[in-house]
Amino acid sequence: MPTLVRDAMSTVVLTIGPAHTLRQAARLMSARRVGAAVVLDPDAGGIGILTERDILNSVGAGQDPDREPAHLHTTTDVVFAAPDWTLDDAARAMTRGGFRHLIVLDGHEPVGVVSVRDIVRCWASAPGHGPMAAADAVPV
Repeated sequence: MPTLVRDAMSTVVLTIGPAHTLRQAARLMSARRVGAAVVLDPDAGGIGILTERDILNSVGAGQDPDREPAHLHTTTDVVFAAPDWTLDDAARAMTRGGFRHLIVLDGHEPVGVVSVRDIVRCWASAPGHGPMAAADAVPV
């Protein structure tokens, strides 16, 4: 039976508002040990995501993280996952979209975030996966 997103996702969902600064977001992400924050912006129509890469790109461009609001760096064209997606479904969506995090929605509510790290962790611990799986399949 395939592993589902609900079994791999982090249920620690950090939510921030659009006016949080990038530094505030980075501090919260660091404290919670997560690589993304869900940005709830009712005025802009809903749910977005701010990732560690978004913050890195801003700082690398010389922008001041104490002055830059999250909403200017938030991805609002988000691909969402459902809890009953397989990890293969999630990995394909990430590969197609070129991103590393999916917000998991149950109905219209964010219930988790699944990352590439979560998927790799599950696949690496599954029987028949991992670095030895290929070697085990080849007769010596």
